[in-house]
Amino acid sequence: MRAPARFMQLFSAAFLLLALTEMGWLHSLLPLENRLSDLMVRQHASGLRPDPAIVLIEIDDASLARMEEIAGSWPWPRSVHGELLTGIANQQPQAVIFDLSFVERDVYRPESDRLFNQALQGLQYVYFPLIRQAELQDSAGPALAQIAPLLGIRPSPQAQAGAHVALLPPLALEPRYWRSGTINFLNDSDGVGRRYALYTDTYGWRIPSLPARVARELGYAVPEQADLLLAWRGKAGAFKRIAYADLYLDLDRKHPLRDRHELRDKIVIIGTNASALNDMRATPMDSLYPGAAILATALDNLKNQRYMLSLSPWIPACFGIVVLLTLYFQFTREYHALKLGSGLLTISGIGLGFSYLAQTQRILLPLLTPLLLAWLYYFACALQEYLDERRARQQAVQLFGRFVNPHVVQELIAGGGLSHAGESRDISVLFSDIRGFTTLSENRTPQQVVDLLNRYFSLQVAVIFKHGGCLDKFIGDCIMAFWGAPLDDNEHARHAIEAALEMSEVLQQFRQEIQQEDFDVGIGIHSGPAVVGLIGSEQRREYTAIGDTVNLASRIEGLTKGMARILVSRETRSSYQEAGGDQLDFQAVGSYKVKGREQEVELFVPTVVPSASSTGSPP
Repeated sequence: MRAPARFMQLFSAAFLLLALTEMGWLHSLLPLENRLSDLMVRQHASGLRPDPAIVLIEIDDASLARMEEIAGSWPWPRSVHGELLTGIANQQPQAVIFDLSFVERDVYRPESDRLFNQALQGLQYVYFPLIRQAELQDSAGPALAQIAPLLGIRPSPQAQAGAHVALLPPLALEPRYWRSGTINFLNDSDGVGRRYALYTDTYGWRIPSLPARVARELGYAVPEQADLLLAWRGKAGAFKRIAYADLYLDLDRKHPLRDRHELRDKIVIIGTNASALNDMRATPMDSLYPGAAILATALDNLKNQRYMLSLSPWIPACFGIVVLLTLYFQFTREYHALKLGSGLLTISGIGLGFSYLAQTQRILLPLLTPLLLAWLYYFACALQEYLDERRARQQAVQLFGRFVNPHVVQELIAGGGLSHAGESRDISVLFSDIRGFTTLSENRTPQQVVDLLNRYFSLQVAVIFKHGGCLDKFIGDCIMAFWGAPLDDNEHARHAIEAALEMSEVLQQFRQEIQQEDFDVGIGIHSGPAVVGLIGSEQRREYTAIGDTVNLASRIEGLTKGMARILVSRETRSSYQEAGGDQLDFQAVGSYKVKGREQEVELFVPTVVPSASSTGSPP
């Protein structure tokens, strides 16, 4: 198995383990999941209306100001609430719920408490909050078995008979009016409340929440679960609201301005909405949402059986695993990263669309976390793929920088690189061999000979590169080059011949430089089909050309001795002429038998047409 494949497997396995840990235990992405879920909640809720049978009577800022002359500053005498309750009771509501604390007796106005208790006489549908204190204070609290009947607390099979609990019932009221429940709105880790407790399990005793107790006594089904994931309807302030002062002052009018039956069969919640009374909570709907409206939402959910349902956390986890595995297999098959990104974008849109549709059916389907993990994996793999591709390009540059002009290398890389598979191409192959090498080495040290050869080869390779050729290899004191690969070149014959002519000119200059007149070369060129590609072992490969065309070019170079410095085959001449070449003449020197070939080879010496001003330009 190749090292990149092993790395991909190890990385993917580690990432999958990390993803399962995140979705199962860490939940570090939960704040983002919650924000998206809250956005969907607001979008969905904005098109809905809450139950019109639930009415809020709000002690707002205006009510505090208007009631000051009558009731004084807050808190008002409880007789005021008694008077309001009497007026509401005359309209025959279904239930009246005070979202106000009555845990302390009014020692300065005991008559006020007495009047409030009188207003409660005969009313079996008035409810009050129950305060659960810290567990550290339980030992000093009353015995659960004694107060359970008064507060609607129910024992479970695991109930501890002698348990005590620190509770604060509405002590301002007589115990017979203690129809109470807790008002525990549950905050998540981000401080936003999305759940409402249905009961609190204390030493095996189930203390009901206020909305759960009201719902049960009104005959609505209450699920046997610890809390409720709230389903919101309408924007903030969507419940029918009546200002406390408006209703209270209307009761004293001889000719009331309000409908005397507006609260008939309604569930009435009396609570605060004034900024100074600090009964605001953070919810998905608003960062400042009145506590009474939250209580109303919980009652709405229970009455209409429309609370949210949470699916098993393994459903989004399995979705994430499927997406991650799909990405892994596509990356290992070298599927294009941009196409994968487009596919993942489509999956993300569909997944989030399903999340929203599930939200409309009151089903919580959190898919953002697995999608974010999938995107994180995608970007990691795409980055690795980019780095691998960049490394391959750099290797290609290093490889082909030895064979072709650097500009050709960049063009080759920009065109998508080089296929590792061999391919058949029509090319022109050039062999150039040194003559007089023995004389060159007689009067020079080995180091001087090497330096001279390096100098000569550098000059000739520059000419090959100038004309767009690919340097194949050095074979002793012989140079092999070809045109027509790795880039397509329809004029490969012309470029090969022009390179040979310029190599001859460079040779003349080099002979003058070294003052060695018997130093010469023979250049043979042949054009035809050949197989080109990276050929060699796994440890070492070279980009080369093989085939009969290459062999024949080598044989033609061998025939130059005593005949001409440059010889080209009839195929090379034909290729040159078919490409429209007209700047060269070709002098026929006859046909010759070559080793390994039955048919004789017709050879020509290329010369520049006297009228031509140049030998051409590189491609």
